Amino acid sequence: MMKSLQLKIMNSLLVTVVLSFMAVIAFNATAHTQNINQDWQYLESNETSFNKAKADNNWQSVTLPHTWNATDTVDSTPGYRRDASWYSKTLTLPKGAEKTHRYVLYFEAVNMQAEVYVNGKKAFEHIGGYIGFDVEITPYLNTSGSNEVLVRASNEYNRDLIPSQKSDFFIHGGITRDVWLKKLPKNFISGVQVDTPDVSVQSAKTVITTEFDVQHSQKALLTYTLVGPNNEKVSLKTKQVSLKPGKQAVIESLNELNSPKLWSPKNPNLYNLTVSLSSGGKELQKVEQVVGYRWFEMRANKGFFVNGEKMLIRGTHRHEEHAGLGAAMPNQLHYKDMQQIKEMGANFVRLGHYPQDPEVYKAANELGLVIWDELPWCRGGIGGEVWKKNTETLLKAQIKQNRNEPSIAFWSLGNEMYWEEDFEGGGDPEKITPYLKKLNKIAKDLDPSRITTIRKYYPGAELVDAFSPSIWAGWYGGSYGQYGEAIKSSMKKYPTFLHMEYGASSHVGRHTEYPISKDGMQGAQVSVDEAMNQAVVKSVAKDSDWTENYAVDLFDWHLIVSESTENFAGNAQWAFKDFGTPLRPENPIPYMNQKGLVDRNGKPKDAYYVFASHWSDKPFCYIESKSWTHRNGPKEGQKVDVFCNTQSAELSLNGKSLGEKQRDANIFPAGGLVWQVPFKNGVNTLSVVGRTKSGAEVTDELKVHYLIGQHGKFDRIKLTAKTLSNGNKLIEAQALDKDGNRVLDYNQRSYFFNMTSNGTLLESQGTPTGSSLIEMASGYAAIEFIPGDKPTTIEYRNQNVKGVYLAL
Repeated sequence: MMKSLQLKIMNSLLVTVVLSFMAVIAFNATAHTQNINQDWQYLESNETSFNKAKADNNWQSVTLPHTWNATDTVDSTPGYRRDASWYSKTLTLPKGAEKTHRYVLYFEAVNMQAEVYVNGKKAFEHIGGYIGFDVEITPYLNTSGSNEVLVRASNEYNRDLIPSQKSDFFIHGGITRDVWLKKLPKNFISGVQVDTPDVSVQSAKTVITTEFDVQHSQKALLTYTLVGPNNEKVSLKTKQVSLKPGKQAVIESLNELNSPKLWSPKNPNLYNLTVSLSSGGKELQKVEQVVGYRWFEMRANKGFFVNGEKMLIRGTHRHEEHAGLGAAMPNQLHYKDMQQIKEMGANFVRLGHYPQDPEVYKAANELGLVIWDELPWCRGGIGGEVWKKNTETLLKAQIKQNRNEPSIAFWSLGNEMYWEEDFEGGGDPEKITPYLKKLNKIAKDLDPSRITTIRKYYPGAELVDAFSPSIWAGWYGGSYGQYGEAIKSSMKKYPTFLHMEYGASSHVGRHTEYPISKDGMQGAQVSVDEAMNQAVVKSVAKDSDWTENYAVDLFDWHLIVSESTENFAGNAQWAFKDFGTPLRPENPIPYMNQKGLVDRNGKPKDAYYVFASHWSDKPFCYIESKSWTHRNGPKEGQKVDVFCNTQSAELSLNGKSLGEKQRDANIFPAGGLVWQVPFKNGVNTLSVVGRTKSGAEVTDELKVHYLIGQHGKFDRIKLTAKTLSNGNKLIEAQALDKDGNRVLDYNQRSYFFNMTSNGTLLESQGTPTGSSLIEMASGYAAIEFIPGDKPTTIEYRNQNVKGVYLAL
């Protein structure tokens, strides 16, 4: 049995990453880092010759971050570009700058391989995506001050690189994150690692390791300044150092802190450390680093603890992409994703399945979100010596880069590693298990403070500190009613068990009055384990129509179970946002994994509010659902669920109260906030008032078109347009019967087409209104149109409708 693990987590981060947080636009006395995302040129060519690429006439202007896979991953054409391209930028520096300073380019990520040229000479080559790297360009600079940088980026098929090509997400190519130019002294600080080897409520120790890159001998002074969460100076210390050519490190302990303000999801207290390098009374360099004092534990058969207190993991997962941008997201969108997750009430995010943008960790540190950081060993099995070298190099770089982030509690060594082998025999546990043991030792040697973990590789369950099996109750197998027994069984098998990945896909706007119940689909696979070959089993995932109602019920049930199971460490829903995948071409939105709580643009689905009703502290009420505006049924009406986190709620129909109900989070569904609503024929207005314990009120409203009885058979498609607040048009297609009622069981695959070159359909976004090829949802489909300056005609088609036209 695995013994209890008390792991005092350290805080460190390479200078290169720390500086990448500093969005300065010019060099000055205190900041020596400049963001250089603007004014790049891009050449979409896999040319291998530097000279031929430079001479090409097809360069075009771009701004970083950039990927050539921003839209082709989710367009209607199979496949996406897995190739190489070139980027170019001119750097203008003062004449003779290389004589007084050293200059370094820092790339936060280039996917998946990079060659960097400066003034025609290859300066650096980097293998592997998702991790930042430095390129010193000083030796290649021109004395004139005008310098040309070219980068060849490639995401070409390469089975020697993780993640596997068979992973359930796209591998975007390009310079997908920020790029920075660093101006440094001849002898400079190359890294700062902050360890907190002993932390308690009463005190905390701080050990700082400062790494140097030195060109010439020099006497210097290091000044360490630690400032508390309320901007109070808590420590000041100086140290004389003798710098000698080469690489070296200096270790110094700060004065012990009394009663440190601890970091936690509830109180994400951050200290700020400044390490200043000076000589002859002149400051040469200053490095800033956030520090969080806290410790994490997985206690056998007891769960997960932060600072000695039990914390139920209330989590989700995040992929790094957004509609229309792919993986090339600006920092504000990274931060917004994390804010939405926090506002939902979550306290944990698993980064699936690779290290992510520095802004993500910054957000987690500041907002209070515990992070599971994952090595991209996702599927593919184990490869040969080149594969192993690349994998180990990436793991070491990932830990070194992200080690200081206060929010990281877990180093994950992989996910589903033995699935879909890329090399013959690569899925053999006799090969994988010894190598996993080696990776675990590397992680522990580099950072003994973190919890190591894996998901869904059963032979390695006892090699790591914490383990997650695969449990997809009610989706890939079994019923969601089995979830409670499933996690209790796993808790007995795995002393430090936590559950990563559960959920259901939902197609926005697709609804039913009678979703599959907690007892599951008749004839479906009984086991809640995910079958390796889904094609041979019957499951809700494969054999249902992905209604929002079913996802809502599944999540509501899971949350009740996880919130009430004693000693359970917690779980994380898969995944927060819809994301693209090459493995799902026939989904309702092709090439989209639709398990998100929000769509690919970040717009909440119904399921988002289920989680908020259990977790969020900000009072709200939500009538299910904004996308369920047309309903049929008997004259007695239908049931309506309302998701609130208030003490009570009162629902009204057309201004008449249907009564107030007390909410009980343990009652399924919706905490007992369910009303039988006697809709009238036609348009109805539902309104709800939620009341908190203190008497505060929150409201929500919904208009519902109700048909007493049932709609008839499909008769025609009606195509209309309405103007949006941004000036664009929303083209709406409705399936109607002969009486003009919406046909709610009509879910045909639909095609939108602009018949001229005037205006543009907003397509290849992977969203409910940004896809020209999409299945209808309860007789409805729509796409956004950007008007031109001349008239055009929009066409709608499906397999049985030969064309409906709308003149604009």
